[in-house]
Amino acid sequence: MSRIGRKPIAVPAGVDVVVDGSTVTVKGPKGTLTGTFNPNMTISLDNGEVTVTRPNDDKENRSLHGLTRTLIANMIEGVHNGFKKELEIVGIGYRAAMQGTALQLNVGFSHQVVMTPPEGIKIEVPAPNQIVISGYDKQLVGQFASEVRGVRPPEPYKGKGIKYANEVIRRKEGKAGKGGK
Repeated sequence: MSRIGRKPIAVPAGVDVVVDGSTVTVKGPKGTLTGTFNPNMTISLDNGEVTVTRPNDDKENRSLHGLTRTLIANMIEGVHNGFKKELEIVGIGYRAAMQGTALQLNVGFSHQVVMTPPEGIKIEVPAPNQIVISGYDKQLVGQFASEVRGVRPPEPYKGKGIKYANEVIRRKEGKAGKGGK
């Protein structure tokens, strides 16, 4: 049995879960998420707990068991508490600012990069070198954070670029200088 898949998911107060076959709709204070899962997985809601069971021990069903449970748990966590990713900008003259609801980046290009967030994503810029991306959909928050980081990924020599707050950049040594015979 999958250790993660067999754990029940507690539904916190203020969150409504509706199970309709293989479709799960989760509604909470932050928003509403709907997910459709593999019909082999049996999803049930009993006494404020969501459980996921699999029909047999086929390889595909074993791999889907823990995945389905984790995706439903992330939906419940997202509409209850939300998710956030923090990014840092490193480099002289590199900075971020808000332009209405869009994110404006100055990261060493001849032009400013303006990024509009998708629906359900909120961006904050507490300092010119910090970006906080938050929302209730874990996949969407991670995807948009990855797109922002992809504008100017950190480089290994000086560490300049946009990096996650907890990311460690492996540094390289530069050229060895004039040596010789």
